Amino acid sequence: MRALFLFEFFLALWYNIRMIAFNECMPRERARAMNAVVLAFVGDAAWSLYVREGLVFSSDCKTGTLQKLASERVSAKGQAKRFAEVEGLLTEEERAVFLRGRNAHKPTKSKNASVAEYNISTGFEAVIGFLYLAGDYARIAELLGGEGQ
Repeated sequence: MRALFLFEFFLALWYNIRMIAFNECMPRERARAMNAVVLAFVGDAAWSLYVREGLVFSSDCKTGTLQKLASERVSAKGQAKRFAEVEGLLTEEERAVFLRGRNAHKPTKSKNASVAEYNISTGFEAVIGFLYLAGDYARIAELLGGEGQ
């Protein structure tokens, strides 16, 4: 009886660990259907990692300088600026995700950006989150371009 319990316990544990595997992709349809603010939450993290990784690979700066450079790019103002540069490159699918993110009710407000910049950055983060969850890393690199350098 105890062996069966342990087997079921470890099977459940393996299943739960398997469900949260790092860098696991999900079908595009599932990612697209997610709440836009959740997509923006993931997109913010993916964007930050992309920028930080690019800075680390391209410079020998100390962490304080790296943080300052990363903050300029990952801020709502920086994200809105980058969106303006690539807006014309969005596919119809990405534009739909952007609009949902831009228009979504957000639980927080930006301290250092206008409402318009914050809404645009949230929409763009939703696009990045969608692409990240779908595993379309090449497309993220296209849209973020030189953001890491």
